[in-house]
Amino acid sequence: MEKNRIIAFFVFLGFFTAAFYVGSMSTVSEDEANAFMEEFEALILDIDAFGIFSHNTTLALPMFIPGFGVAWGLFSAWSTGFAFASIVVTAPHLSEIQPLSVLFLSPFGFMELVAYSLGISRSYILIVAVAKKNNLILYVKPTLIEIGIMLGILMAGGYIEIYMIELAQQQASLGMTDL
Repeated sequence: MEKNRIIAFFVFLGFFTAAFYVGSMSTVSEDEANAFMEEFEALILDIDAFGIFSHNTTLALPMFIPGFGVAWGLFSAWSTGFAFASIVVTAPHLSEIQPLSVLFLSPFGFMELVAYSLGISRSYILIVAVAKKNNLILYVKPTLIEIGIMLGILMAGGYIEIYMIELAQQQASLGMTDL
């Protein structure tokens, strides 16, 4: 059972990564990119670590829903990649950044990837259990534990992300962008 859990986690980590990458390679018109940036800027205006945590949690919790969570998670991955593509259109100097480095090299990006992959893979496990007519009571405890782990990861990730944003803003205001 544990071996299958680990395999499912890594398979869906790969699927999430692929969906993100496809989204990041999307062609985004300048109008779409500007509309996205307006919405994005309104979303992050005065955001704090708890706001980032809350936003990411509202994305992650549905990923635990049997079956639906897989589709929701992959759509979220594609949407996040599309958001990256939109940002690149409005800030062309960011085109030098490889999209997957946002997921794998930023601490909060990797933490979110792990948290979302937990949810998506658990959704898959649960829908397979439903299809096989397994006793779902056996899945309650592991699912609740994984939700707790996901919440912890996202909370820590929110604090790390806001710290890095504030640090980047301080450096930019001091003219220290080469650091």
